[in-house]
Amino acid sequence: MKWRFEDLLTFLDVMDTGSITLSAARLNLSKSVISKRITDLEAALGTELFQRSPRKLLATDNARAFVERIRPLVRDILEAADTVGERYSAIRGTLRITAPMTFGTLYLSRMIADFARQYPELEIAVELDDRMVDLVRGGFDVGIRIGILKDSSLIARKLCNDPRVICCSPDFAAANGLPQSLEQLSSFACIDYSNVNTSQLWQFENPDSPNEPISVAMHGRIVDNNGEAMRDMAIAGLGLVLLPMFICADALRNGTLIPVLPDAKPLPYKIYAVYPPTRHVSAKVRTFIDHLKRHIGEPPLWQMTDLLQPEQSET
Repeated sequence: MKWRFEDLLTFLDVMDTGSITLSAARLNLSKSVISKRITDLEAALGTELFQRSPRKLLATDNARAFVERIRPLVRDILEAADTVGERYSAIRGTLRITAPMTFGTLYLSRMIADFARQYPELEIAVELDDRMVDLVRGGFDVGIRIGILKDSSLIARKLCNDPRVICCSPDFAAANGLPQSLEQLSSFACIDYSNVNTSQLWQFENPDSPNEPISVAMHGRIVDNNGEAMRDMAIAGLGLVLLPMFICADALRNGTLIPVLPDAKPLPYKIYAVYPPTRHVSAKVRTFIDHLKRHIGEPPLWQMTDLLQPEQSET
């Protein structure tokens, strides 16, 4: 019995999800089809790839060794197919994208919609998650990363710079006053982001030592894992918040948030498009990243006005 390429692709997906049920949903196939493809591949290879039980599907040592060998080979084959497709000047196939939740809902979804209209032969799958996602294991073509990019094997292309702003509601400022220096910050209630350590979140440029940022030990009365929720809690008067501009821009513009310590300089964030290392960037990935870069602009579209000063109401 010979193995089939579709069986390899199914095997890789089951290794990523750890579940026949999840892979069936993701590939839009029945569980019986997924199970048969795995069984056929095991028969063709002459080895067991999974240990099955009513509640668990456990990869064998052979499966783990096999996936490490074939993953880059399969990726090369798919990229070669994309290369051939480029000769026909068509963007087709499937583009799988992962991005942080708030950026996805506020801005990315509209850019993806515009991209989809331009390339009707392309299927697009989007997953929004504020947690760091492994692009390779998750089978993603491209991801959006926001913040200070850590060392990674991924290829990164910067889309824009995005400053961060300390802000609070006018009511909070009236009731509690405002800090006049970084040293006073820690005495104020704040809203923290649970996906980043507090000492890394509240970091500021150090004019005396650029390579050694100033960290402020804040105490988060409220901790949340979503930027929009953090913004809304700050608007409700629950504390200071440190947000990237793309999240707080509208609130600063309409005055529901006001800037705090405008002379302080939180370490700025950058927004990147990242993709797995490859000798050839597929047309769909390259074109999509170009599309994002063009639509975001520099400075980004949400920074087109001076957002550190609220708009004046008409009289």
